[in-house]
Amino acid sequence: MSDESSQLPPELARVVHMPAPRLTPAPSRAPARQRERVPAGGPSVDVLDEDTFAPDLLEADEEGTPAVVDLPGEMLPAALAAVVSQPIPGGRRRKPRAAPAKATVPPVAALLPREVCVLFGVRPVRRSAGSVTVAIADPQDAVARTVVEVRMRALGIAEVIFLPMYPEAETLSIPEVLAATLTAPEPITELGAITELELEPAADEDVVALVAPAVPRVDTGRLGERLLLAGIITPEGLDEALARQRRHGGRLGEILAHHGLATPADVSRVLALQAGLPYVDPADLTIDSEVASWVPPRVALKYRVLAWKEDAGVVDIAVADPFDAELRARLLAHFGAVRLHVATDGDIRAALQHVHADAHITAATSQLATEHAANSAATTFTRGQKTFGAIVAAVFLIGCVVNPIPTIVVFNVVAGGFYLASSIYKLVLARDSFRNDPVTPVSSEEVAALDESELPVFTILMPMYREAAVVRKLVAGIARLDYPRHKLDVKLLLEEDDPETLGAIEQMDLPPHFHVIIVPDALPKTKPKACNYGLLLARGDITVIYDAEDEPDPDQLKKVVVAFRKSDPSMVCVQCKLNYYNRTQNLLTRWFTTEYSQWFDIFLPGLDAHDVPIPLGGTSNHFVTNELVELGAWDPYNVAEDADLGIRLAKSGWRTGVVDSTTYEEANPDLHNWIRQRSRWVKGYMQTYLVHMRSPWRLMRSIGVRSFASFQLTVGGTFIGFLLNPLYWALTSLWLATEAGAIRQLFPWIVYYSAALGLFLGNFTFTYLNAMGAMRRGYYDLVKFALFSPIYWALMSWAAWKGAVQLITKPHYWEKTEHGLATERSR
Repeated sequence: MSDESSQLPPELARVVHMPAPRLTPAPSRAPARQRERVPAGGPSVDVLDEDTFAPDLLEADEEGTPAVVDLPGEMLPAALAAVVSQPIPGGRRRKPRAAPAKATVPPVAALLPREVCVLFGVRPVRRSAGSVTVAIADPQDAVARTVVEVRMRALGIAEVIFLPMYPEAETLSIPEVLAATLTAPEPITELGAITELELEPAADEDVVALVAPAVPRVDTGRLGERLLLAGIITPEGLDEALARQRRHGGRLGEILAHHGLATPADVSRVLALQAGLPYVDPADLTIDSEVASWVPPRVALKYRVLAWKEDAGVVDIAVADPFDAELRARLLAHFGAVRLHVATDGDIRAALQHVHADAHITAATSQLATEHAANSAATTFTRGQKTFGAIVAAVFLIGCVVNPIPTIVVFNVVAGGFYLASSIYKLVLARDSFRNDPVTPVSSEEVAALDESELPVFTILMPMYREAAVVRKLVAGIARLDYPRHKLDVKLLLEEDDPETLGAIEQMDLPPHFHVIIVPDALPKTKPKACNYGLLLARGDITVIYDAEDEPDPDQLKKVVVAFRKSDPSMVCVQCKLNYYNRTQNLLTRWFTTEYSQWFDIFLPGLDAHDVPIPLGGTSNHFVTNELVELGAWDPYNVAEDADLGIRLAKSGWRTGVVDSTTYEEANPDLHNWIRQRSRWVKGYMQTYLVHMRSPWRLMRSIGVRSFASFQLTVGGTFIGFLLNPLYWALTSLWLATEAGAIRQLFPWIVYYSAALGLFLGNFTFTYLNAMGAMRRGYYDLVKFALFSPIYWALMSWAAWKGAVQLITKPHYWEKTEHGLATERSR
């Protein structure tokens, strides 16, 4: 041994002389490789996973003895340079033994001998391609760092990342470390308060100036390494999360939590330790609602901020991201003096929901009626409509008394003409739908080319009431979506008086991106009210509604993103197609499926081709969230809130596109249940027509003459035809039975032939479009059932008259549709 080596303490000299781990040749199917080292204290064998190293990391001579590694002398102090590179003298080899099926020592731990770890206070915690992370007790210990770096270079590992080892990890157990409450930081008071929280991003130099006095102690260790060191995640879990982060973008903590690799609470506790801030659980806090309201609700939700108390001018605030420098700066500027704490994203949102529940339910039920009263169905008939209706009824009745035959003839001319025009218009829409593909084209190549790190956040609103039977299917359907989980914001909207559904959900282990929202019990008790409430808590750039039984195509969200990016900014809504997965359960579901196939595969694409207002379907309509909020969201008093919103979008100058992606639902197999559902839809179309026809001239000016005519024939024609059909069917039956001359007088030859043409064309159109819709969808087995569509039409007239009666007696009553009745799946 050289004179320089004799200057070292015996323990250090022995440790640095240990040769680098040597890999012995392994059998072709051996699960592990072995290395041997013989320190002065005696021989030992460390087991290494075969995936830890490549075979060519170390060079060996012909006898298998590790070669001397040539290291540049400037890397080491003079006292160490000579001895580190010397081979250990007098070592004896030990016959390798078979490795166990699974290594009992973590492979990364074997990178450094135990003696090195103890002597220098270091611990390897993770290895990735070309680098290794080592926790070190004293980051300023140059000798320790040099010894580690030299040995890693001997293994062919070029980069060593040193992670400061926090003291708590050495003295406490992991649960104790995570449960430890740090001393609250001193209040930050360097900046004066401003009147309101700014939302626009500040310039970089402004942020630096604001943040300087407000930065908490920031540890140099990265979150993943800290979680690994604490034993919360495994190296494999960290590698998986990092791979997802590279692909999907986002924060590592979010990805770990959303994929079940770590709990949100554990991630937040470690973030708190990193930032030197206390961790809090908002459920354990006494929250001053007045203090919480100092941050506007939408701002608090967007930035995940909960202010819960004020003491001597200092405001205590919980944040989900303690390293958001700009947020800290704005909070400081807003409040003047703050004390920061860390809490999970979900806990902060739950607390904010509770604090702002009263304000949110007021907004959800009355905001549209208050700010845009002309577009609200809170009032069913305006004074002007009542007056106009009374005048028309009086004229008709007087005409029937004074001169009945001409009066009824005029009525038949108007009704027959409208009926005929509606049928012709539907045929024109079908022709244009078949002639071109009017849906917004989205190819599978465009979907595959999306950069997932740049995908927007989607809020999925799922209103549920008495849906305990389908909640598991609901979660499974959302789980099939091909979209990064941390970019999904799923709101399960439950009514306060629905303990059954809540109980069913509480029995499930919901992923972190699912949030249960309890909608306060308030009138009107409708789906749009629940959606409005959920929208106030949404964080997504795009918002979509799915019903509890919905099963959207897995790539639907990505297709919608492509459609928005390809379209001009005026398109703020994308409607996807709807169909049924139990179409062959019985005759009613077959009819229902043919109707939906013609509506969503022919009719709506035809409207899109003509660039006229599209009455939206009740689900799978995707909105740009900001524009939806600006529009006033859904009308809680309209029981066909989807159709109404489609018209309001057109009145505001926005466009709706249709994308070729399908969401499958449950076709109603029970006649009584179907009547309840259909009567609500027709009543909603009546409400929508009444709302937007309060000022016909204003409507025409806002959407144009062509769109105005389309509105009359689609929204108006939908329920007017259903209401008129029974009347004319009765007259036709009476004439066939009696050949009464009075009936003949009501239909002069020109009126008679026009009415007959309208009757024939109307029935032909309805039957033809149902058959063509089934064929276009590929449901050829349903075409023959479309031939019996007039019977289905009679059922719709029954439901329409029920809806018309309810429009007078209880206009805002939401007839609940029971789900979970499907007994087969033929999707």
